Amino acid sequence: MSNTWIVVADSTRARILTLEHRTLSEREDLVHPASRAAEHDLVSDRGGRSFDSSREGGRHALEPQHTAKQVEVDAFAREVAQRLDRARAEREFDELILIAAPQFLGQLSAHLDEATRRLVTRRIDKNLARHGLDDIGGALGLPRQ
Repeated sequence: MSNTWIVVADSTRARILTLEHRTLSEREDLVHPASRAAEHDLVSDRGGRSFDSSREGGRHALEPQHTAKQVEVDAFAREVAQRLDRARAEREFDELILIAAPQFLGQLSAHLDEATRRLVTRRIDKNLARHGLDDIGGALGLPRQ
């Protein structure tokens, strides 16, 4: 019998569930409050300034390539992926199903190592991180518990 983990995540929370005998149970709950914070709470000061290349010598603010919030979301995706990579290395699961908000699903998948990525049997792009086990089971085609 296969040991299946289901990861249900969004940018602030990742729940690790197990599937045994068509029944879901929660194993772990990872949270990342910084991903939920407002941009102004994550940035301590204003961005840099630059001079125009024109003769008037105007100045303008430099825009960051990524917002602080985007950096935090990516850091959380990396943290979750590292947890899954460790679990795979320790043979805690044989099969992995990812259910996540579409953008976060892509970020999480990108951070998984190749060996863990090969164990992903299904990806569902839905944000169910704050839903109950019945809703999650429904997305997987399981009978209501």
